[in-house]
Amino acid sequence: MKLSLFDYHLDTHKIAQHPSEKRDHSKLLLVDKKAIIPPKDFMFYDLPELLSRDDVLVINNTKVIPARLFGKKASTGAHIEILLLDEKSPNIYHAMTKPAKKILIGDDIIFSNTFKMKCIDINDDGIRTYQLIYEGILIEHLEALGKLPLPPYVKALNDDERYQTIYAKHLGSSAAPTAGLHFTKDIFKQLKEKGVHVIEITLHVGLGTFKPVQTDNITEHHMHEETYVINEDAVEKLNQARQKNKRIIAVGTTSLRALESNIEDGLFKSGTFQTSIFIYPGYEFKAIQGLITNFHLPKSTLLMLVSALTERTYMLGCYQHAIDHDYRFFSFGDAMLII
Repeated sequence: MKLSLFDYHLDTHKIAQHPSEKRDHSKLLLVDKKAIIPPKDFMFYDLPELLSRDDVLVINNTKVIPARLFGKKASTGAHIEILLLDEKSPNIYHAMTKPAKKILIGDDIIFSNTFKMKCIDINDDGIRTYQLIYEGILIEHLEALGKLPLPPYVKALNDDERYQTIYAKHLGSSAAPTAGLHFTKDIFKQLKEKGVHVIEITLHVGLGTFKPVQTDNITEHHMHEETYVINEDAVEKLNQARQKNKRIIAVGTTSLRALESNIEDGLFKSGTFQTSIFIYPGYEFKAIQGLITNFHLPKSTLLMLVSALTERTYMLGCYQHAIDHDYRFFSFGDAMLII
């Protein structure tokens, strides 16, 4: 399947540079999973009206860490930029490194008098494996030295909390699960009153989510692993939902990928897992019946995922509808509900 099948043209002024004034005042495009009914325009605060009693929303409660760090190579003083991706074991992290060619095994990168990183392995795609060496508490060092890893197309953000969901709990993500940025306390209140159930899981967003596809044949693309956690309470509720034929709707592609990776023989299981699942047209969904998501970059694995949930040409038509109707795109942009 050719990468060019998932391309579309987007003028740069359509890329949202900042969040909407209020989280739930973004637009919401209702998309027919069966690819029959044309898309319909709503606002995100209409979401409770668009869902049914006993629907189940699955949200990703990961929290973004200040994962972008700027240090110096100890031996030469060269400036090095680091983006922490995932913790492989205690204080051992994969990280994107710029310029990667300057860092070899054994090199130290200094960030402060009490925080440094030692390269212990060389990986593909400009990724290095580091041992983090520090005194005290890691998150305190990151908060003092690091910055939130905003997408490269976003110039600045006035309020860092707008790059966190209101339900973010578990630190460890290198990017926000952006579909969740639209939710407010009032939305959750209305969903509860409607009889919609909300279940929390955790997937720490890393390179698997945002790595560009660089192969013309998309099936040759390799997804990097990301860590996710589903606790026993969530599994019990998810399995009950399946047994009662309730509709499970993932909030964000990260929640969707975790659920689709986890289900086995029709049941979910609890624990901590790794996923490198790559979903593109032809995939048969086993866990979910719907998705809330933002609008994704051309030729991205996320556009391939949403195209698999309905139909590729129909989905591209929905994207064109969004372009024609002044929707805002990408991380701080508008959303769609696919059911």
